[in-house]
Amino acid sequence: MQNNPIGPRNTPLFRKLIETSRAISRFWSSLFEGLAWPYIELAIRIWIAKLFFVFGMLQLMHWQSMLELASQENPVPFLAPAAAAVLSTGIYLVCAALLAIGFMTRYAALPLLALSCVTQFRYEPFDTQLFWIAVSGWFVIYGAGPISLDNMLRRDLSDSALPLIPTMIKISKWLRMRGTPLYICFLRVWLGLALLVAAYADGQPFDLERIGRWFPLDVAMSMPLAAAWLGGSLLEIGAGTRYIATLLIGSLVVHSVVDPRDTDSIYLLMFLAILGIYGGGHFSTDRALLRLRDRFFQRSKSAGQEGLPRVVVVGAGFGGLRCADALRDAAVAVTLIDRTNYHLFQPLLYQVATAALSPGDIATPARQAFRNSPSTRLLHGTVTGVDTQRQMVSTQHGEIPYDYLVLATGATHSYFGKEAWAPFAPGLKRVEDALEIRRRILTAFERAEATSIEEERQGFLTFLIVGGGPTGVELAGAIAELARFGMQNEFRAFDPSTARVILVQSAPRLLPSFPERLAGIAQRSLEALGVEVHRGGRVDHIDEMGVAINGKRIEARTVLWAAGVSASPAAMWLNAPADKAGRVIVDSNLRVPGMANVFAIGDTVASKGWNGEPVPGLAPAAKQGGTYVAKHIRALIEARNPLPAFRYIHYGSLATIDRKAAVADFGRFKLSGAPAWWLWGLVHVGFMLGVRNRVATLTNWFWAYLRFGGSIRPITGG
Repeated sequence: MQNNPIGPRNTPLFRKLIETSRAISRFWSSLFEGLAWPYIELAIRIWIAKLFFVFGMLQLMHWQSMLELASQENPVPFLAPAAAAVLSTGIYLVCAALLAIGFMTRYAALPLLALSCVTQFRYEPFDTQLFWIAVSGWFVIYGAGPISLDNMLRRDLSDSALPLIPTMIKISKWLRMRGTPLYICFLRVWLGLALLVAAYADGQPFDLERIGRWFPLDVAMSMPLAAAWLGGSLLEIGAGTRYIATLLIGSLVVHSVVDPRDTDSIYLLMFLAILGIYGGGHFSTDRALLRLRDRFFQRSKSAGQEGLPRVVVVGAGFGGLRCADALRDAAVAVTLIDRTNYHLFQPLLYQVATAALSPGDIATPARQAFRNSPSTRLLHGTVTGVDTQRQMVSTQHGEIPYDYLVLATGATHSYFGKEAWAPFAPGLKRVEDALEIRRRILTAFERAEATSIEEERQGFLTFLIVGGGPTGVELAGAIAELARFGMQNEFRAFDPSTARVILVQSAPRLLPSFPERLAGIAQRSLEALGVEVHRGGRVDHIDEMGVAINGKRIEARTVLWAAGVSASPAAMWLNAPADKAGRVIVDSNLRVPGMANVFAIGDTVASKGWNGEPVPGLAPAAKQGGTYVAKHIRALIEARNPLPAFRYIHYGSLATIDRKAAVADFGRFKLSGAPAWWLWGLVHVGFMLGVRNRVATLTNWFWAYLRFGGSIRPITGG
């Protein structure tokens, strides 16, 4: 294996400090800027738009008084008083509406900024008006965030033939990139000065009337004295801006609880949230330290890039992606190989198969997760073998050398030696499988409408799922719900609610991994939907016309397989021991026996890391395995003490049945019905990658919930 070169900037202590600093920055950026900021920005935009709109409505409701005020103190000398009143009221109403939906945000915020400045500096000044000016200026510079019409249209319009639009978008991008750090710097200094002046004026003779026109002193004085002195001083120099802003938010929240009369603190919270997410901007101590750190990091990296240990991760599922992510700040060169260019959120794959979600809702481009990780390389390819002697991974593009190998290749369908059944009963592991199942389900309804033979129609309207685990239960419930609610009044030759949905389970009960009580609740919920549950059913034969169960023939044109899985050929590549399902048998460190630098995680392995019991093939288990292996590799590289044996922590199991029923098992705590359904939804959305996927999934779920069924129903392929 290759060793890291040792230099003044590549000592273990210096490298650890740099890695820790970058890890904290990355965590903060992903958690707040990536996850929280879109919703915070939306809340700020809607809040300020609501205030402007209410202000415009008040002017409209008191129009006569508005005209009298305009005639006495016309803020726009070159316009008639009536015209000035109409203009200001129109700006408040129209621009506030545009600001709320995030359409032409900069051009809507600019007139609002001008009106706020006129009101503050021509009439009686007040703190709230200063914050309105600052917020309007922010949207003039920054524009709208991710959850806006501008963001949705920007990419398409930037390359359109509309006159001036592409140029305007380029100017907007330049303004955001160049102007945002400067404006944040201005906000930081402005708020810092306000806090310092407020702290100094506390108990001191000080003329606040003149300076109060420029600084929100009334709001700043609501901050505790010590917090105002410390926060104002550090904000002025831009030291630890994100953390200081977060602490000030906490201090302000506590003070607001103590004194709920102070309602203007919401505006200060808005700007502290912006500083907490984006930092101090240009000309700050934070910025200087960040540049110094990155310069040293780049020098260290360029000096040692050739000697970095090479880690190859095969598979971009839950385990592989988590492992590569945990290694992004380590002194290694990571290569992530996958046969697709996206990370698939497999727990919601059945909803694509039943027309509730689009494939793009649960598939996130893998490269997006590593945009800021230059030491991580992604390869779109299929692994065909591993040479452990030469330490090479074979792909169709050639051989990839490795010093450490992590196999996270997942699993596929298992027909228990009856591979001839595969064409008639597709399983559900990939996007292609989901689209094929969706095509078969929707085609069955269309053919039932077209045929005039009743027996044939009954065959088309019979859907049989083999396997009563979570996937089978979820598929059966979703198909029954789609047939009974989602297609109401859409067909003329038959009633879709008469479709038969049959769930066949070979075991004595459904959901064998769940407690018996929850399994019983799940079965009763399915039967309430009209699903026929056959327990103890042995599949004898499957063909294109139907299935034989315990010697009894059932005519069903749509048969789906959810009965079992088998591991990838990883054990065959390594010539390693495997269990009956083909999973690699690993040691307590998730390492392949006899191969010190080869690890396997997720559905690829058979591990006894669950208190001596087999680790289940769940997404949390794969994630925990990926994190553990990444830490183990880092310990080996840095010559630290080896990690203790891998221990899987089981946080619980979830399965959904229909739009109001699910079961959840968290050990001593068990849940069923609607509460479990809401928990199931929150957990799944929370674990998805990317804000866009979360928003799209929530939107489609909400629409499907209102409309009783899936609405994404194009029939493709075949």
